[in-house]
Amino acid sequence: SILKEYFVRADAFWREALPHVILAFGSLVAAVVVGVPLGILAYRQPKLRAIVLNILNAVQTIPSIALFGLLIAPLGLVAATVPGAKAIGISGIGFTPAIVALFIYSLLPVVANTVVGLLGVSPAANDAARGMGMTDRQRLMGIELPLAFPVILTGIRIVLVQNIGLATVAALIGGGGFGVFVFQGVGQTAMDLVLLGAVPTVALAFAAGIVLDACVELASPGGRR
Repeated sequence: SILKEYFVRADAFWREALPHVILAFGSLVAAVVVGVPLGILAYRQPKLRAIVLNILNAVQTIPSIALFGLLIAPLGLVAATVPGAKAIGISGIGFTPAIVALFIYSLLPVVANTVVGLLGVSPAANDAARGMGMTDRQRLMGIELPLAFPVILTGIRIVLVQNIGLATVAALIGGGGFGVFVFQGVGQTAMDLVLLGAVPTVALAFAAGIVLDACVELASPGGRR
């Protein structure tokens, strides 16, 4: 019955697959670009670290549907008052609030794992680098980040698997994705239609988890052996 639904809706399936992938991977890329530098800054500044992690922890407790809803009003206001905002796709409903919400959810694992990874770097390695005359920037790029990379990559894995699932909820605010089929199926009490959206979501999350688990193993000390 799932295959029958797929053949009937093949065009719509692939049309919704693209925004689902963009939502999951796009929010991940944005979170890495913002979260890793923020994690490095929090690592350098212990007082800032507590503030940043507490704020991100508080945001993480907001249910996903509520966060999607909370973003409708401010983004709608931006679209209505800022010239050119609508032209670049900013609106109260649709793709923009969905990817912003996923980006916000993605920050905590990236920032926290960056901090934990950097804190876990051996003091002896840093002392040896200082003894060689390396600057703070050189130590960060040549010693600390490479040693912390497996932990940071673990955070990225958490984010990607999480966002592939959360992207399903984006369909409730017009963000598209496989959630379109899930909620259509729920509304029509059609389990095969629900599964048409749920099965590829689970498969995509499972595949992403396996690939990134392998990358974490390879990046860990002794992993290549």
